[in-house]
Amino acid sequence: MENLSFACQIIVAASVLYIWVFRYDNIVVEFKHYGYSNLLRNFVGASKISISAIMLMGIWFSDVLVYASLSMAFFMLCAQASHLKVKNPIVKFIPSFVFLLMSLFVAAFNYGLL
Repeated sequence: MENLSFACQIIVAASVLYIWVFRYDNIVVEFKHYGYSNLLRNFVGASKISISAIMLMGIWFSDVLVYASLSMAFFMLCAQASHLKVKNPIVKFIPSFVFLLMSLFVAAFNYGLL
């Protein structure tokens, strides 16, 4: 179970970093589609990049991991709400839903619930 939590932690953090750094053009298009401002997009991006870095720090400092993974889960829940808002097809919901579940799993495991 510990290995699974560790894998989820790395997958979520690395994926979010990759998306927000190397696929930023797609993010710009998506946020315009949702009708969100550039300020909100930049806030969400800075927050997700920071949270991803903290999740990676959680490899060595596990005290921060619960807070980081719950914060990431919150942003993934917001992503789900955004997809609902614009009535995206179900396929668009899948990545943020999987990351939501993985983040909640990491938080629950590191909090001692599992």
